[in-house]
Amino acid sequence: MLLLTMLIWLQVKHFMADYVLQAEWMIGGKGNLRKAGPYAHAGIHAVATTPILWLSIKDSSWIVVIACGEFLVHFLIDHLKAIHGHRQPHPMNTRSFWVLHGADQLAHHLTYSAILAITFWHGNLPNG
Repeated sequence: MLLLTMLIWLQVKHFMADYVLQAEWMIGGKGNLRKAGPYAHAGIHAVATTPILWLSIKDSSWIVVIACGEFLVHFLIDHLKAIHGHRQPHPMNTRSFWVLHGADQLAHHLTYSAILAITFWHGNLPNG
């Protein structure tokens, strides 16, 4: 039940960080390693994941490792999508745009599956 609760919170966090809290300056900087926006966006994801991890992980060093991993993976997924989008623009009303957007979201959600697997394997879940 705890993993399901964590999954739900990770999904809510993802919606908030990717759609509600992502400012235009964050979006506009994607694909450019010299812009602060993509780092701030990935940071929001990592910071917002931290309290969710507290539900099951008692070792703060593991929480830091997982949050840093999410930062890096989220940043790289967004960066690669932006680079591809700059090289081959996909208008929003095309199938290719939605395939690319769907692949981006799938990669992010698989990251949450990995976070839950690490949580499960680390053995921090209460009995019952």
